[in-house]
Amino acid sequence: MERVKEKEKEFRKGDWGVKYLFRGPRLDLGIILLKPNTELGRHLHREVEESFYIVEGKVWVEVGGKGFSLEKGEAIRVEPGEIHNLRCRESEEAKIVFIKCPYLPQDKVEV
Repeated sequence: MERVKEKEKEFRKGDWGVKYLFRGPRLDLGIILLKPNTELGRHLHREVEESFYIVEGKVWVEVGGKGFSLEKGEAIRVEPGEIHNLRCRESEEAKIVFIKCPYLPQDKVEV
């Protein structure tokens, strides 16, 4: 068993970005906080599927060249090989929970 407290973990970019709660051994689980006019960055995973659940706010999602809006209470799963990005185009922050499986930390490809 492993237990964590979100407040004890840090966002990659200081006060926003990706925050991992669990890294391996079989999956990654974390939180993304997007401030207005920020984005996760276009990328894909060769073997990993990634799921996102919107906890707060609205997010503009691009998957495979198609864009659409997701809001609180909605989720999406992105298959391996699909180029994707999340962007906060609103005036308020967006908070997203993500799960990546299987755990392959070197699988991400920036595009």
